Amino acid sequence: MGILNCTPDSFHAGGRTMHVQAAVDHALAMVQQGADIIDVGGESTRPGAQRVDAAEQIRRVVPVIQGIRAHSPVPISVDTTLSSVAEAAIQAGAQMVNDVSGATEDAAMLPLVSRTAASVVLMHRLTTPDKDQYSHQYETAPGYADVVTDVAAHLAQRARAAMDAGVPAQRVVLDPGFGFGKSVAQNFELLHRLRQITAMDHPVLVGVSRKSFLGAATGDADPSTRLPATLAAGLTAMQSGAAILRVHDVAPHAQIRAVFRSMRGC
Repeated sequence: MGILNCTPDSFHAGGRTMHVQAAVDHALAMVQQGADIIDVGGESTRPGAQRVDAAEQIRRVVPVIQGIRAHSPVPISVDTTLSSVAEAAIQAGAQMVNDVSGATEDAAMLPLVSRTAASVVLMHRLTTPDKDQYSHQYETAPGYADVVTDVAAHLAQRARAAMDAGVPAQRVVLDPGFGFGKSVAQNFELLHRLRQITAMDHPVLVGVSRKSFLGAATGDADPSTRLPATLAAGLTAMQSGAAILRVHDVAPHAQIRAVFRSMRGC
């Protein structure tokens, strides 16, 4: 899943663009590099980011989705927690909603997904991004009894809510929310024990691309220098059963996927 942030304030410059044609061109380039899905967002979810209202999100993402769809049949996801944005994006050609709130922020989200036959990504988080902080900034780790067990239980509850709303199980994707309300150590515990999440009855999306917990391990304060760490974490996630990697850098991830598939075929 190639990241396409139509925002001015995402944490990594490589994934953001505000000009419609530039965004469309970047999306099509990611498809050529091997992206299976393009994830278009109009609101940054980095810690401390300011909220963006529905009208502005729609203004940012709909022309881009329409532009991509005019040139490619690639599946498109919209990264939003608001049902009105999701509905406009689906009408423009998106087939998936990537909801970092786990569809808890807008009660109309799951009924919308159900009636439009879209897929949905349900992510775990503790709080909204504007109230969150980077993983390495936690002086005291968030209070999980056991981070993996707690995240799995939350995701199971959200998956059940989606199915109760009429979304088929095969269209529900789970995301443990790396970097969202987790300390550095808790993120690595999630990665180490990811099979507890991938053993659940839904595909799992992993988004670790260039995140601060990787920088804490390598000493790289600048997200632009974290590609090798991202590739290592992505390969670990694939080995643990992740179905989708959400990434800024499609081409190198396509290479490690090709090697992983070749090894798996032995």
